[in-house]
Amino acid sequence: MSALTPWRRTLLAMTALSALGMGAMATASWAAPGPYLQRKPQDEVIYFVLPDRFENGDATNDHGGPILGALVDGFDPKRAGFYHGGDIKGVTRRLDYIQGLGATAVWLAPIFVNRAVQGPTGQESAAHHGYWITDFTDVDPHLGTKADFKALVDAAHARGMKVYMDIVVNHTADVIQYKECPDNRCAYRGVADYPYVRRGGVDGAPINDGFDGKDFSKLKRADWAYTPFVPTGQERAKSPAWLNDPIYYHNRGDSTFAGESSLLGDFATLDDVFTANPRVVEGFIEVYGRWIDDFGIDGYRIDTARHVNPEFWQAFVPAMLARAKARGIENFHIFGEVFDPDVAALARHVKVDKLPAVLDFAFQAAVTDVVTGRAGPDRLATVFAGDAVYEGGETTARQLPTFLGNHDMGRIGHFVLKARPQISDDQLLARVTLANAIMLTARGVPTIYYGDEQGFTGDGDYADSREDMFPSQVASYNDNRLIGSNAQGARSAFQTDSVLYRRIAALAKLRTATPALREGRQMTRVADGKSGLLAFSRLMAGTEVLAVFNTSDKPIKAHVPVEMGSVAWKSLHGTCVSSAAAPGSYGVELAPFDYMICVSEGRS
Repeated sequence: MSALTPWRRTLLAMTALSALGMGAMATASWAAPGPYLQRKPQDEVIYFVLPDRFENGDATNDHGGPILGALVDGFDPKRAGFYHGGDIKGVTRRLDYIQGLGATAVWLAPIFVNRAVQGPTGQESAAHHGYWITDFTDVDPHLGTKADFKALVDAAHARGMKVYMDIVVNHTADVIQYKECPDNRCAYRGVADYPYVRRGGVDGAPINDGFDGKDFSKLKRADWAYTPFVPTGQERAKSPAWLNDPIYYHNRGDSTFAGESSLLGDFATLDDVFTANPRVVEGFIEVYGRWIDDFGIDGYRIDTARHVNPEFWQAFVPAMLARAKARGIENFHIFGEVFDPDVAALARHVKVDKLPAVLDFAFQAAVTDVVTGRAGPDRLATVFAGDAVYEGGETTARQLPTFLGNHDMGRIGHFVLKARPQISDDQLLARVTLANAIMLTARGVPTIYYGDEQGFTGDGDYADSREDMFPSQVASYNDNRLIGSNAQGARSAFQTDSVLYRRIAALAKLRTATPALREGRQMTRVADGKSGLLAFSRLMAGTEVLAVFNTSDKPIKAHVPVEMGSVAWKSLHGTCVSSAAAPGSYGVELAPFDYMICVSEGRS
């Protein structure tokens, strides 16, 4: 038999899947081709999980230790902002489900030890999300143990799946207090008015004599803006031990998230680490290098990356890549959170900070506008046209994780409902399906937020978008409108026959089986200025995959440009005509909110 072309390999794979039937396909184990260590970041389909909200694999750790009450141990499954009992063992138990969806990598929200409860009296919430870290060296007892985490990583690797950890460098839990602010809400005090060499302002007494911003051995006192202190009994709250010293923090009050304060201010009272200090750089390199050494993880998502000085990342990223390479992990995926929909802002952190990739908030904003009808497909084409400004250009853009919503901003279903509150069930399903189809065929690394595949919509952002996959006791979760389902009330949400699960699974597996959809150069073909036609090609090694989407509520019949040599075509999804209308022209016909994926090989 002659060597199989990429198309024929794809066709054989999809034929085998079709033979299983949609229900069986959804539950069948699926591994991306080739050993997992050899796969590049753009070869993955990521599934993002908050362990506390996913599955309760061990009820004995629900309180993270002794039962001390919700305001101490943080466990209250009836309140959206508290721990609900999910854990690492639960994720391991559901790897079949995740892999059946077509995901090849699991990204876990931070699993490190957290301060369980924070907030002013009457406004407390718990660290179910994992971003209030006190001990960067161990697993939070609400989620399990290091042994549980190792079992998860080993089990995932045995399946050919990767595991990404969510890490934090910018801040720790809110332990340090300021004497000047009994309520712990201090206004930001900048460097010009409160320099490091004056106590309490430019007219204050001299301190830190000789500190020039570079020689940190001369930085001895931390009271340049406020008087920081660690409350009695919390002197050893953090680990590694050096994190307990206020000298390693900026201590300037709350960030306004603008200008200088974006780098130096406390993130909503969380202790902002002085990441310019060489001791801090050295310390975090050792902390996170050790997780790579000990567990062989495959990547890091970096929280609040934009709020850390570029020089830190310029040292940290090469160190992590070297640590991973020494462990035999050549394709370690690092991507930072830069919460900004502007391509230039995102690209800056790749070019200046030297982050290998960032989460593609520009894609998220654009695809939401397109599928809700607020903008035409040209809005998304503009984002793709900006790929050239990233360091590394299109090559880097293919490594940007793309997504439709997340744990901070909310879900795609919520965005559609907010834009169109009177939308019918059928159209809601169609628009959300279209968003997933665009994400899973476009350049980047598609990232599925847990629960989206079950039609979760949520009531908004933050805790309102962090529903339980196991039977929930939160009333505001149980009354949500679902996509593709009329179910209500507490239930286990791991149905592999749900409509969105099956649709996303088919798309994910098609992407995995089609090299051009993972690594092909992307070219926009058509992008209407109002709701209508979007078409782009993915070009690779003689193959052209054409993805065409109707973002309007009316049928479309049109011709789109293709490569001159793309003459004979076959369907990957939808009804694709078998031949081009003329060299460089291909006819398409789509129902409202429908899409088609066609492939042509042997281009001249």
